[in-house]
Amino acid sequence: MPGPLAGFSLDEGAFLALLEKLIGESKWLQNNPPELVPVEDRAARHVLDVLTPLSVEEGGPLLVKHVTFVEGRGNIIVEYPGQPGGGVISFVGAHMDVVTANPESWSFDPFTLTRDGDKLAGRGVTDCLGHVALLAELFRQLGAARPALKTTVVGVFIANEENATLTGIGVDELVKQGLLDKCKEGPLYWVDTADSQPCIGTGGIAAWQLTAHGKLFHSGLPHKSINPIELAMDAVAEIQRRFYKDYGPAPQEERYGFATPSTLKPTQWSLPAGSINQIPGSATVCGDVRVTPFYDMDKVMASVRSYVADINAAPDALATGARGPASRYALPDEGLAGRVELKFFDNVGKGVACDLDSKGFKALVAAFTEVTGDCKPYSITGSLPCIRDLQEAGFDVQTLGFGKLAAYHANNEYAYLSDFVKGFRVLAALVDAFDEASKA
Repeated sequence: MPGPLAGFSLDEGAFLALLEKLIGESKWLQNNPPELVPVEDRAARHVLDVLTPLSVEEGGPLLVKHVTFVEGRGNIIVEYPGQPGGGVISFVGAHMDVVTANPESWSFDPFTLTRDGDKLAGRGVTDCLGHVALLAELFRQLGAARPALKTTVVGVFIANEENATLTGIGVDELVKQGLLDKCKEGPLYWVDTADSQPCIGTGGIAAWQLTAHGKLFHSGLPHKSINPIELAMDAVAEIQRRFYKDYGPAPQEERYGFATPSTLKPTQWSLPAGSINQIPGSATVCGDVRVTPFYDMDKVMASVRSYVADINAAPDALATGARGPASRYALPDEGLAGRVELKFFDNVGKGVACDLDSKGFKALVAAFTEVTGDCKPYSITGSLPCIRDLQEAGFDVQTLGFGKLAAYHANNEYAYLSDFVKGFRVLAALVDAFDEASKA
């Protein structure tokens, strides 16, 4: 028997009208403090314009709350009430902030929605304003149609997902204040991934900085210098060698289908100003450690610190001759030795492995199979903030999304309308599945 939402389909006109307004605000939603602090209420007001006319206060069925902890940076919680004992299904994670966009690097205005047939483009269309518009449309239709559901449906639109340097603003504070406790009564679907399939695993992340200290000297007399650039390169190579020995592919990674195992790699170099014929006194390398959720990040960081301590105990042991006979990392006659200094940045993130045996995951597989014809869950060592904390707080967290992974945080960000059409049906199928189960 068809479920109460079997006839629901995405109203493309309403969806695009809201999305156009949201993308139009994205210039003021960029999150990169202190230079760029978003004002998520600029997006929230458009969502509220859609939902408030269907709220209890206006004679509708929706319970709508605009929850603000920091002025201008509100969250929205919307609830379509079911019946007592009917359980809860929640859709969380659609965030109203975006990463930065430099108009000079784009082929079009990033802060205006662009459409070319099925293709939609603009900052936030994949991550994550497209999902904001999608969830708003789901609750608009629930409020307008008033289907008889036993299961309560909750939606949470959040602030401050793209940057964790400032806290107490978004989902972290909502959980702390107990405002999402009801969502523990059923699966919590985090709607902020991509490629129209379940993302069942993500990586933990720790960003690091390694500064090599040597001896500044004339490049024509390298034997009188300690070259910090070479020291940094050899130190990173040694750290990587030991990391991959200690943290190779974990057995569980095969079941979750991780695209890559845990990694440690450099991503940035910096040097003090100097002339080309001068060996500098220091060199700095930055990078990240990304580990699958089957490793404890605190232990990984402790291991990396121990690798650095061992290098500093005997830096010249790294000078194997591969960089020439004049390259040394200690000058005993001068009582000098090179050293490397490690720093981990704040806001270390934990990876997540979704519960593949939960009712929430099984329903997700069934919904995707019903709507798209198959279900191919995937895992990546990209990180999603917040969701490990939710999982540890007792929520059955599953993740999904309908943008394009290739467009995440990218120039010329894009998504496809047809994917959101299917995504809407996936969300409706999930609601129907849990409503039917609650009646059994």
